[in-house]
Amino acid sequence: MSQQMEKLAVMFADICGSTALYDSVGDTQARHLTSWCIATMTHEIIPFHGVLIKTIGDEIMCTFPSAEAAFNAACAMQNAVQLKRPENGIPMHIRVGFHYGDVLEEMGDVFGDTVNVAARVAGLARTDQIMTTQAVYDALPMRLRNQTHQIMSAELKGKQEKYPIFLVVWDEDDRQSTRFNATLQKPRFEEKVYELTLNYNGQLFTINANRRTMMLGRSDNCDIIVCNSFVSRQHARVELRFDKFLIVDQSTNGTYIRFNDGNVAHITREEIILQGSGWFSLGQSSFENPAEFIKFSIA
Repeated sequence: MSQQMEKLAVMFADICGSTALYDSVGDTQARHLTSWCIATMTHEIIPFHGVLIKTIGDEIMCTFPSAEAAFNAACAMQNAVQLKRPENGIPMHIRVGFHYGDVLEEMGDVFGDTVNVAARVAGLARTDQIMTTQAVYDALPMRLRNQTHQIMSAELKGKQEKYPIFLVVWDEDDRQSTRFNATLQKPRFEEKVYELTLNYNGQLFTINANRRTMMLGRSDNCDIIVCNSFVSRQHARVELRFDKFLIVDQSTNGTYIRFNDGNVAHITREEIILQGSGWFSLGQSSFENPAEFIKFSIA
């Protein structure tokens, strides 16, 4: 039995919402749509010397000779699925995660810690997202590093240390004006908090220990949908992390936060701790029109 150790990027790409798709359009059409999506993803790995290892249900697993090749393939996959549509026009969505390191190749399959980490990173990605790791970031050229942003340090099952997790900016519109600002001085908030309420046009949303994160943006897949040309598809995420609430911007135009004391912070691909109450304005500095911003309050 031939075994070989090699340094590779391992990627998992998964179709989002496939179970609901079968319920909504029926088995035959859903099968056609998922087959189209898998074929589209698989086609995009070829120009980057990717190797399809296996298809697992509605997910593909593949390898690449370098972190850069995997990065480019992941962006190509997302763009292809977004820009192309199957014959019936129903939009499809995927999420992608990948890691780079030593793998054991055997009988056309790959094994080892790198594979396990890649699978867990893919599990952290949400609809239309690409997630990756510090090992990938370190192996990328600077021009591609500038299209990533560390958004969390995750505790992966079976790992003692926390893994820095990076979000990849793959959207062509967002790429044109992506910029990473110096880290803001984050306000300290020592009191333990348990619930944050978001109010958008009279709709109330709650983040707490039972629901720890919400996505804001113009995409139909966001928890709070803000229809505005200044707003990115997945503009910002509000989350509860270690007894503190944060807003994590991942947009082109940034997020403005106006606190109750009148201070305004502007973040672009950064995160800031929230305290007390205030308002979010996605992509615009103006707080004049109440219909355009989201109120938050912590209790």
